[in-house]
Amino acid sequence: MFVKCCGIDIHYTVEGQGPDVLLLHGWGASLESYKGVINALEDKCRLIALDFPGCGESQLPEQPLDINNYVAIVMEFCSALEIRDPILIGHSHGGRVIMKLAGSGLMNPKKIVFIDAAGIKPRFDFKKTVKIKTFKTIKWALTLPVIRNYTGELLDKARGHFGSADYNSAPEVMRKTLVNLVNDDMTAYLDGIKASTLLIWGENDTATPLYMAKKIESIIPDCGLCVIKNTGHWSFVEKPHEAQAILRSFLP
Repeated sequence: MFVKCCGIDIHYTVEGQGPDVLLLHGWGASLESYKGVINALEDKCRLIALDFPGCGESQLPEQPLDINNYVAIVMEFCSALEIRDPILIGHSHGGRVIMKLAGSGLMNPKKIVFIDAAGIKPRFDFKKTVKIKTFKTIKWALTLPVIRNYTGELLDKARGHFGSADYNSAPEVMRKTLVNLVNDDMTAYLDGIKASTLLIWGENDTATPLYMAKKIESIIPDCGLCVIKNTGHWSFVEKPHEAQAILRSFLP
């Protein structure tokens, strides 16, 4: 099924009956990542999952997006489907969007689940800091007015060398979107989240490390953390039965 939100064709699915649960996926993924969760919970919830723009079967945006665009898309999506105050579940980037939605009071979810969520400014080690500064210096040099019309290929090579796998595999409009997103820190919105909140985190997550979960837990007033041992950034996929059992106990 498709619905147009903010001028973009958004693909979505609806399964089960019961309280509304809106599932927001991570960067570069799609609603397919939640298939196991949907199958496990459809006997007790109405699960609505969407593909963000440029992901799954949703339309690629014409212009780069920022966090406010994602918030607007989710708000328009919920309005179109008459979804009011749902339970929100967000993995990785989906969690970042929920932080802005709930923390700014745009939505008042009954409950929230963050799974290995993004949105907290990372602590870079020395090696990572040097890598970032080196790329920024190279980019500055290659985009000087005198030479920028001749250095596109060199800049692409630099991006390929210094960029993450997510960055390098994305279309140009999504690369620029990712740049917009990773520079946003949602920490200021956390204490505005009033819903009962559950954190599900991979013990060995390197994309959004465990210290981020502990920081979130310390700020959101009603919040608890469940760590899944020996898993990484896709904890709910790596150990689905454990994650699904946690979700079933938390959701109505």
